[in-house]
Amino acid sequence: MSDRIWVERNKDGSWDAFSDDGAHIKFGKGRGQFTPGDLMKIALAGCAALSSQFAIESALGEGHGATIVVDGRYDAETDSYLNFEEHVQVDAVDAGLSDEDAEKLKKRITAHIDKGCTVMHTYEQETPVRMDVTIRH
Repeated sequence: MSDRIWVERNKDGSWDAFSDDGAHIKFGKGRGQFTPGDLMKIALAGCAALSSQFAIESALGEGHGATIVVDGRYDAETDSYLNFEEHVQVDAVDAGLSDEDAEKLKKRITAHIDKGCTVMHTYEQETPVRMDVTIRH
């Protein structure tokens, strides 16, 4: 996990985000681009995916994972998201789980996400943001 992230504007109006460890993603407000609000939802879904991976692979085998869908209720008046809904879907049809085993897996996945998802923990509390603006001239 990289502590330092920065963004740079492109000539076409899109933006590129970079990290010290070499990660890169393009975003913006144009067609086919993720918006910053989308990136918030991706962060939440991605965190749940990584947090649940061990529990799912332990039960279903390597390479299995969840599909995670995140919806957010946006309030234009406050220009903020009021809440997020996260749906974790695991396809275990081929695993032949009993009802009891499926319930155990559900509880284990929930416990892993509840314990290990930094993004969810951050969104659930008030998180102050300090901003500094510097003009080089």
